[in-house]
Amino acid sequence: MMELPPKIEKKAFSDALFGKTSEEINFLVDQINEEYDYWDKVKYKKPLPDGVTPEMLWSFVKASRLKQYVMIWDKYGIKLSVTSQMQRLCHEFDMLFGSFWSSDNDSQSAERKYYLASSLMEEAIYSSQMEGASTTRVVAKEMLRKNKSPQNKSQQMIVNNYNTIQYITQHRNDPLTEENLLHIHRLMTENTLDDPNNAGRFRSNDEVVVADVIADEIVYTPPTYKEIPEFLDAICYMFNEDNPRIFLHPIIKGIIIHFMLAYMHPFVDGNGRTARALFYWYMLKENYWLTEYMSISRVIAKSKKSYEKTFRYSENDENDIGYFVAYNLRALKISFQQLSDYIQRKQKEKKSANAFMAAGNINQRQALILQYFAEDPDLVLTVKEVQSRFSVASMTARKDLSELVQHGYLQEIAINKVTRGYLRGQKFDELKNLK
Repeated sequence: MMELPPKIEKKAFSDALFGKTSEEINFLVDQINEEYDYWDKVKYKKPLPDGVTPEMLWSFVKASRLKQYVMIWDKYGIKLSVTSQMQRLCHEFDMLFGSFWSSDNDSQSAERKYYLASSLMEEAIYSSQMEGASTTRVVAKEMLRKNKSPQNKSQQMIVNNYNTIQYITQHRNDPLTEENLLHIHRLMTENTLDDPNNAGRFRSNDEVVVADVIADEIVYTPPTYKEIPEFLDAICYMFNEDNPRIFLHPIIKGIIIHFMLAYMHPFVDGNGRTARALFYWYMLKENYWLTEYMSISRVIAKSKKSYEKTFRYSENDENDIGYFVAYNLRALKISFQQLSDYIQRKQKEKKSANAFMAAGNINQRQALILQYFAEDPDLVLTVKEVQSRFSVASMTARKDLSELVQHGYLQEIAINKVTRGYLRGQKFDELKNLK
C-alpha cells in the first residue's frame, strides 16, 4: 500500500506561505519541486536543518505548491502547481523542436520520411505493449514493414495503434468531438476486446476499475459513467479552446488531456492507448510536429511503474497532478534525446552507404538498401518492406529493387505465388571494394 502524506503542520505551513523560512529550507524545497517529489521521497531528504522534521519539510513543500496552484478541473478538484522546472523544460522543447531540422532539401526530406516510418512503428508497438501486447519488437516491426495480417490479439493491438496514429497525423487539425473520440477508440480497439460491441462506445456502468493483479487490490475507481457527458464537454473545451481564461503551455495542456481521459476511464478497455493517442494528436495540432518522429510510449513503457505511480501520487495528494505532468515532461525530454541519438546513428549509416554510390547509377535509397545487405548477409527484403521503410510508393520500391537486380547486386526469388523476395546477388561482393 502506498503511504499517504502526513497532515499539514499549521505553523510550518503558515511560515512558508508568508515567507518566514530560511534560505536553507527554500533550497531544499526547490530541489524537491525540481522533480516534483512525493512524500515517500521527501521524508528521506537529508540533511535537514536543526529543528526541522520531515513532516515540517512536507508542509513547506505543500505551501510552496499552493502559491502556484491552478485549478484544472473544478468538478474533481484537480489542480496543478506549474513549477520553474516545468516552465524551463517547456521553453527548451520550444527551442529544440523549432530548430531540429534547419533545412528541408530533397535529401533530408527522404530521411525524414524514413525516420517517421520507424517512429510510428515504435510508438504503436510500445503503447500496445504497455496494455498487454506480448509480441516482441522485432516480430512486430517485421509485421508492420511487410504489411502482414495480424495473427493474434497482441499483433492486432499493434496494427490498430499504428493505423490510429496514421489517422491522427492525417487529421491533426480536426477538432476533438464526441464522434471523433469514439472513432479514435474504435480504431484503437477493433477486434481486441472481449465484447466487440464495446469498440467505439462509452461504458454504460460502473464496473470498470483499475486493479493491481499481483497485489490483488483495486488501486483506482473512476467516476460514475453518468458523468461521462460532462467529462466530454470538459475535455473538448480543453482540447479545442484557443483563448482559455487561464493560459497553460500547450505541452502541459496535452499532458493534462492525457490525464483527464485516464482519470475518467470512459471506455471499458483501451483507455491508456486512447489517452496517449490524444496527447499525440494535441501536440501535432499545436504544431509540435517533431512529436511525430518521437516514441514517447517507449520511454513510458520502460518506466511503467513510475508512470502508474504518478496517478496514485496525484490521488493521494488532493488531486495534485503535478506528479503526472513532471513525469511526462521528463519522458518527453528522454524521448527527444533518443530521437537525436537515433538520427546520429542513421546519419552514420548514410555516410557508410554513400560509398556504394561510387558504383554508379545508384540513388540514395538504393545505397541504403545495399547497406542493409552489407550489415545482414542473410537479409531478404520484399517490395512492401522497402515501401514501408522509406515511405515510398510500391512502384518506386519495386523500381529500386529491380534496378539493383539488373546490376547484379541483388537477386530475386519467389517467396510464394504472389510475393517476391530480394537477397544478395552474384556481384554484391564486388561492392566491398568500394567500402
